[in-house]
Amino acid sequence: MFIDGHLDLAYNAGLGRDLTLDLNTLRERDTVPGQTAGVTFDELRRGGVGLCQGTLFALPQTAEYAGYTNWREARVQAMKQLDQYRRWQDGGWLRLLESGDEIAEHARRYDPASSPLGVVLLMEGADALRDVDDLPFWHAAGVRAIGLSWGRTAYAGGTDAPGPLTERGRELLMGMRELGVAQDLSHLDEEAFFEATELQPKCFASHSNSRAYADGNRHLSDEMALEIGRRGGVIGLVLLGQFLQRGWTPEQSRVELDAVVRHAEHYAELIGWDKIGLGSDLDGGFGNEQTPEGIGSARDLTRLAELWPDKVRRAVMGGNWLRWLALNL
Repeated sequence: MFIDGHLDLAYNAGLGRDLTLDLNTLRERDTVPGQTAGVTFDELRRGGVGLCQGTLFALPQTAEYAGYTNWREARVQAMKQLDQYRRWQDGGWLRLLESGDEIAEHARRYDPASSPLGVVLLMEGADALRDVDDLPFWHAAGVRAIGLSWGRTAYAGGTDAPGPLTERGRELLMGMRELGVAQDLSHLDEEAFFEATELQPKCFASHSNSRAYADGNRHLSDEMALEIGRRGGVIGLVLLGQFLQRGWTPEQSRVELDAVVRHAEHYAELIGWDKIGLGSDLDGGFGNEQTPEGIGSARDLTRLAELWPDKVRRAVMGGNWLRWLALNL
C-alpha cells in the first residue's frame, strides 16, 4: 500500500470535479482551464495509494481568485470541504482515520480490490481558525495536522510572503502541542520555521522539495531539512515541474522523472532514506501538463517505485509515512 502525504481532494471537488468518476469521463466534463485532471478515487487505487493526507485548503483572495479575506470566509470554505469528505465516507469512497491505531489497522486490512481510501485530515493554512480557542472544534472534527501558512496568514509568514510567527501563531502551536495536533511545515517561511519546531516538535513537511534544486522560500533549505530530520519527521516529495528543476517553465518539455530522484537523494544524504516519502500534490493547482514525464495521472505513481534502491523502496512509497502517522497521531 502506497501513501501520499498531500492531496487536495475536497478542494478539487469544489472546482466541480467528481472524483468518483472514471478519469476519462472526469476529463470530458472538466472545466478547469489548463490543468488536466489526474486524480480520481479509481486512479489512486490503480496507483497503489491506499492512504493519504487529504487537505482542508481555504484559498485566499489573490489577483486571480476571489478567495477569502477573513477567517469567517476561510472557515466557510473549510467547512464545505469537511462536509465533502464526510459525504464521500458515507458513500463508501473513503474512510476518515483519526488515530494511529486506526491508521495501523487500515494498513493491515487494506485490500486494493475492496477497501476505501484511508484519509487523514490535514488543514493547509490555518486561517480557517478564529484563534487557538477554535482548535478543539477542528480536532473533534477529525483534523490531525495543521500547516500554519500557505502564503502569509494570521499565524505566520509563508510562500512568497516572508515573515516570522505571530503571537497568534505561537498560541496556536502551543495549543496544537497540548491536543496532539501535528504541524505541517510545508509553506512555512524560514523566519518562522525554527521557532515553530520548538513550540510543536511533532512535525513533518507534507509536500516540500529541496532548495538545492529549486529557488524560493516555498522549498526547504538544508538547515530546514536537517531540523525536520532531527525532530524525526518525514518530508514528502512534490511532483511539480518547477519545484523539481530550477528555471523550468510549462512551455518547456516536461521534467524527467529522474529529477524526483535528485531531490530524494539530496534529502537522504542529509537525514536518511527513512525520512522521505511522497507528497505528490497532484491536481493541487496544476495539471499533468506540469508533472514529470511519465506521470499522467495518479495511477502512474507506481512508476516512482521503480526509481528507488531496492532496500528503501517500500519505505519511501509508504512505510515511512505509515510509521510516522501510526506513532504520532
